[in-house]
Amino acid sequence: MGRLLLAPMEGLVDDVLRDVLTRLGAYDLAVSEFLRVSGSVLPVRSFRRICPELGRGSRTDAGTPVVVQLLGSDPACLADNAAQLVELSPAGIDLNFGCPAPTVNRHGGGATLLTDPEQLFRIVATVRRVVPAEIPFTAKMRLGVRDTARTLDCARALAAGGVVSLVVHARTRAEGYRPPAHWEWVARIKDVVQQPVTANGEVWTTADHARCCAVSGTQDVMLGRGAVADPFLARRIRALAAGQAIASDRSLDWLLLQPLLASYWQQVCGKVSPRQAPGRLKLWLGSLQRNFIEAEALFIAVRALRGVEEVSRVLRRHGVPVMPAAG
Repeated sequence: MGRLLLAPMEGLVDDVLRDVLTRLGAYDLAVSEFLRVSGSVLPVRSFRRICPELGRGSRTDAGTPVVVQLLGSDPACLADNAAQLVELSPAGIDLNFGCPAPTVNRHGGGATLLTDPEQLFRIVATVRRVVPAEIPFTAKMRLGVRDTARTLDCARALAAGGVVSLVVHARTRAEGYRPPAHWEWVARIKDVVQQPVTANGEVWTTADHARCCAVSGTQDVMLGRGAVADPFLARRIRALAAGQAIASDRSLDWLLLQPLLASYWQQVCGKVSPRQAPGRLKLWLGSLQRNFIEAEALFIAVRALRGVEEVSRVLRRHGVPVMPAAG
């Protein structure tokens, strides 16, 4: 059995959802949402905001190490911020060369850098000099911007720059999140770099995981949207690898998930404004309804609601054990 990593998902998988998902699945590590670096050294509070786990040994409450991801295009500025981050003893530092968001790419960050392998090398080599060997230094890439013409050159550049491992989201920027993921390209990258390579993209089920490993040639897989839609996916993958029989009982899974939905909602309400909290819950329920009919019913019930207390009342009516507000 290889490693299972929990992917960063901007605007969705924050420290609260990482807490819930790592309680349900045995992940080897999780990666934070990216921290955008541009023009200055960020204060310590910025790193702690994106990764509150830094205050407890860079681990979730379940004990999963959390790697902090940086995004930017200026080698010196990224290195200065990485040096600041090193002082907080993260479980690892990751560089983002995979984000497809237009707002990020317009400013020269994320996947748009895959047009320039030489710049990738300069960034990684510069940051490498400030990250001590005891802190894992990694990167995530896509296959390219519009095509795969420079995929292998980019992978070689990241490896030569000094990352100790590489995650490959097996689609181009232009493909976004549309299926399929081209896992065969992960195998091609593995052939040209010595560092461990992790496959990412379009793993929704245990069968997808098995196919991904077979096609990519790696046993290390990063779960993203599949883990959010099915919080028990990592647990089932582990069980299969251990030769354990697993029964698919979505009704039982939903019962097990209910107290964690309550924990998620209560943590979200404590983290963001009352105006923002319902939207965060709806985002997760929107993903969960792919696998749980109960989540679909709950999503429909809260979709038009805007107030925290009215959302809480609906959650309780649907069996989610949310505590009433004090007073």
